[in-house]
Amino acid sequence: MDKYLITGFSGFVSRHFLEFLDKQEEIVAVLGIDLHEPPFDINGFHHLKCGFERLDLLDKEKIQNAIYQFQPMYIIHLAAYSSVSFSWKNPILSFQNNTNIFLNLVECVRLLRLNTRILSVGSSEEYGNVTDRDMPLREEMPLKPLSPYAVARVSQEMLSQVYANGFDVDIVITRSFNHVGPGQKDIFVISSFAKQLAEGSMKGARKLEVVTGDLSIIRDFTDVRDVVKAYFMLLKKGRKGELYNVCSGRGVSLSDILKIMSDYVGVEVERRVDANLVRPQDNRVIIGSNTKIQSEIGWKPGIPLEKAVQDVVEDWKQRLPDK
Repeated sequence: MDKYLITGFSGFVSRHFLEFLDKQEEIVAVLGIDLHEPPFDINGFHHLKCGFERLDLLDKEKIQNAIYQFQPMYIIHLAAYSSVSFSWKNPILSFQNNTNIFLNLVECVRLLRLNTRILSVGSSEEYGNVTDRDMPLREEMPLKPLSPYAVARVSQEMLSQVYANGFDVDIVITRSFNHVGPGQKDIFVISSFAKQLAEGSMKGARKLEVVTGDLSIIRDFTDVRDVVKAYFMLLKKGRKGELYNVCSGRGVSLSDILKIMSDYVGVEVERRVDANLVRPQDNRVIIGSNTKIQSEIGWKPGIPLEKAVQDVVEDWKQRLPDK
């Protein structure tokens, strides 16, 4: 029986990864680790034997004991402070936490001498200061991170290479671009739009003010359900020590996405830019190349962005109280 240890277990991506695993219809054991209790029933899956431990990954002794007891075949490392804006407001906390929790994890695997494959999930934010000429962004391009969050992700990636090449720990690395889907917190831009539009449509509004940041920026969004499929395939087929972009290869402006969503709910939108939602430094355009993961792993996204954002709106309609 395959055994998966998932950090950041109670989060948005983990829930979708669990649902994907369950659909494979093979009995697997899962141990979830998080600071917070999961907001879902861990016994509600058909083919997963799920356990959960509330642990701080900064507590090396406790995490080492959990890994030793469980003996995972695979570790998917999702735990992090994943908000760029949070890292600008709390740079020390964001950097120290995101770097050290990963370091503790891989060091425990090394010390226990386990034959465990680790998926180190990174970010497109690592590419940093790029120009339109650089698009689409490819794995071999130099990294120029712009935020404390991005610097921590670069550090995690470099540590992954050190442990894979220097200590022979089996690590596969991603640079994951923006992903979106049901269940995402509204601190992220698409989910924020969806929540505001869902609230307005549920009240019967035909015209609605939507609070935004800079809508001119262009990003590469992938449905989270495609992302977790990529993670599963990388755990199974990825090359040790290699890194892979996980992205759609398509760039869309936030303005266009808001238009898709407002058309879907039938609401006319009046946009109000909140200066607090505009980052101190930001790239105008970020689009990735998924050529490497397609050619080596056979993964490509299958869910259109239009479907993804519609599902986020419908999810918020279910999550919000009736008005």
